[in-house]
Amino acid sequence: MRISDEYLEELRQRNDIVDVVSSYVQLRGSGRYSMGLCPFHNERTPSFAVYSDTQSFFCFGCSKGGDVITFIRDIENLDYREAVQFLAERCGMPQPQEGFDDSMAKLRRQIYEANREAGRFYHAALWRPEGKAGLDYFRARGLTDATIRHFGLGYAPDRWDSLLKHLRSKGYPDSVLLAADLAKHTKNGGVIDAFRNRVMFPIIDVRGNLIAFGGRVLDDSKPKYLNTSDTPVYKKSNGVFALNFAKIKNPGRLILCEGYMDVIAYHQAGFTEAVAGLGTAFTREQAKLLSGYCEEIILSYDADGPGQTAAEKAIALLGETDLRVRVALLDGGKDPDEIIRTQGVEKMRSIIDGAVSAQEFQLRRATGGVDKTTDQGRVEYLHKACEVIADMRDIIGADVYISRLAQETGVTREAIKAQVDQLRRRRRRRQEQARAAQAANFSTDRADAVRLRQLAAVRAEETLLGILMREPGVYKRVRDQVRPEWFVSDADRLIYERVAARLDAGQDVNLSLLGQDLTADETAHLSRLTADRARLANTADECLDAVAVMRKEYDKRRRESLDLSSLSAEEFRKLFVDPDKHA
Repeated sequence: MRISDEYLEELRQRNDIVDVVSSYVQLRGSGRYSMGLCPFHNERTPSFAVYSDTQSFFCFGCSKGGDVITFIRDIENLDYREAVQFLAERCGMPQPQEGFDDSMAKLRRQIYEANREAGRFYHAALWRPEGKAGLDYFRARGLTDATIRHFGLGYAPDRWDSLLKHLRSKGYPDSVLLAADLAKHTKNGGVIDAFRNRVMFPIIDVRGNLIAFGGRVLDDSKPKYLNTSDTPVYKKSNGVFALNFAKIKNPGRLILCEGYMDVIAYHQAGFTEAVAGLGTAFTREQAKLLSGYCEEIILSYDADGPGQTAAEKAIALLGETDLRVRVALLDGGKDPDEIIRTQGVEKMRSIIDGAVSAQEFQLRRATGGVDKTTDQGRVEYLHKACEVIADMRDIIGADVYISRLAQETGVTREAIKAQVDQLRRRRRRRQEQARAAQAANFSTDRADAVRLRQLAAVRAEETLLGILMREPGVYKRVRDQVRPEWFVSDADRLIYERVAARLDAGQDVNLSLLGQDLTADETAHLSRLTADRARLANTADECLDAVAVMRKEYDKRRRESLDLSSLSAEEFRKLFVDPDKHA
């Protein structure tokens, strides 16, 4: 059963897209549209637009777009119905009527339940004789039994199907276990456990759902860590380990680590604000998630080269939020776990309290190893330091570092500031050039070669759709003049037919009402057309002009494809003598 138009329209009205998006993205601007950094791809120049008048969004960088339901579906990794339910709960509306096709929602619920049962199984196995190697590993790492139980740590037995047999006995079909990545297919088509002979770290989201697992080997075999792949309930680029605990009680800050054991060691030592990103690299999605739970992030990455490089990348992503960022300079150990075990809690506390600013860390990294006792070394040091300062978003902080650099090197403050300003201008030019190239790509529509060869027709049909979405009353002027075969793009033709069907039935059209019938790509495409055509007058005359171009281009394509010798006199006349009468 479909969700009614009345319900979707009320849901849209009670969940203003600017308010909803603002809880995930820092937006700037007012009036018809606001801009921000896209939460769906990596960028430093805002290309993500939110339109208050059409209640839509579109990213000119990655082409994501849609309405408020689409946004929640993508940002929260939900299906369509779950996104509707999410927004209904947000604004206090009753849930939509039963009977809607919620097969994906049912699968997600089954995966949550299967993960929870798997977590119980792994934890119980840890305390049985077969789990002795895993329990010995955790205890050798200094974990108490209370900590092991608190985090629900476990052990995957060294058998091919121990979890599989257990979950099958509980009634879970193989299809659910495969979708949850608790089981995997073998090359010959069989099914086996995804994790074997590993200590297990359950990953729990902020709502308390067990969504994934991380498993570590007990020897030197590879891979050292094996993690759940992306599933209908889990996307590693969005997840943060232990945030379910850290969000409950923290002193306005979070300590961001590299791995599970560092986080657990921190918590056992009393630093319950420690968390870790999931996956091989910290992501923009994780940065934005953390920004909703604290005001300051202290990076506590490993002291080795890869750890410090990872810290720099995390600083860049965290710099796009409003969070204050400091970096703990680990002294006396390669990671927090080792320092806590070998030097004690107070040593770790002094390191955390003495964490330096992100800018200070970047300056140290950029200028490390430079010999400042020589003129050449001092020039190299200054150039590297100016590069860091030019990249600072905090203008006042940058000015402080310029003054400090002048005092430290004996070079005038004016010279250093001139160098920094020159670097900033160069970066602005590169950004402007990138935006111009981006706009050029967008305006010509990065479609396939056929569409590019028929750009006039594509622009005409997109103009038609964009205007109809914004001014549906124009439809009655063009209804009898448009033919489906005139469309170059199959997607545009499909969208037009669905828009026309609603308008013929006397129904409204907007992205929310059409969303049930369109794919995510089609919704994004229509959102782009709605946004792009906002610069037009949105009049019937413009629509008629677009229709005329579509018809002309269609006739041109026919002339190019037909064998003229096979045309009848009447067909020839329609195509060449009197094309305006062709319908």
